[in-house]
Amino acid sequence: MIGQRIGYIRVSSFDQNPDRQLEELKVVRSFTDKASGKDTNRPELESLLAFVREGDTVVVHSMDRLARNLDDLRRVVQDLTKRGIRIEFTKEGLTFTGEDSPMANLMLSVMGAFAEFERSLLKERQREGITLAKQRGVYRGRKRSLNTEQVCEMKRRIEAGEQKAKVARDMNISRETVYQYLRT
Repeated sequence: MIGQRIGYIRVSSFDQNPDRQLEELKVVRSFTDKASGKDTNRPELESLLAFVREGDTVVVHSMDRLARNLDDLRRVVQDLTKRGIRIEFTKEGLTFTGEDSPMANLMLSVMGAFAEFERSLLKERQREGITLAKQRGVYRGRKRSLNTEQVCEMKRRIEAGEQKAKVARDMNISRETVYQYLRT
């Protein structure tokens, strides 16, 4: 049974162009996440995994677009191939079917390890940059989600008995942000 070719695209930020990833490849449908590859908790990846069926082929530009963590990469590839779904990585020129050679599995591990290493370096450089900016007195951190007036309103509503989740939704912030403001 020959299934459909389904594309998966991931860009790290909203200003990046996702079109280049599967530009000249024919796919019947594609799923695009605009999120970090630090883990696999991405809405469009989850939709893709629920959508694909046995006989389908998932096409991804490169391994680091699917996962930046070796364990996540292996798990997603194994889950797909166990379900009879092929996965192609166009940049690396690798296809996985579940009946892969030891060399293909080695390449998956090596390339996945490089993606994980690259992410670790990125995080390290970011931490170093923040430390240097703090030393120069130019780092102010992330802009606050709510101004002083909004924080007072939020606290008043919660003290009046409103549910924190509803207040968070109404103020367009996460519940964790509500809890952070309540701690201060």
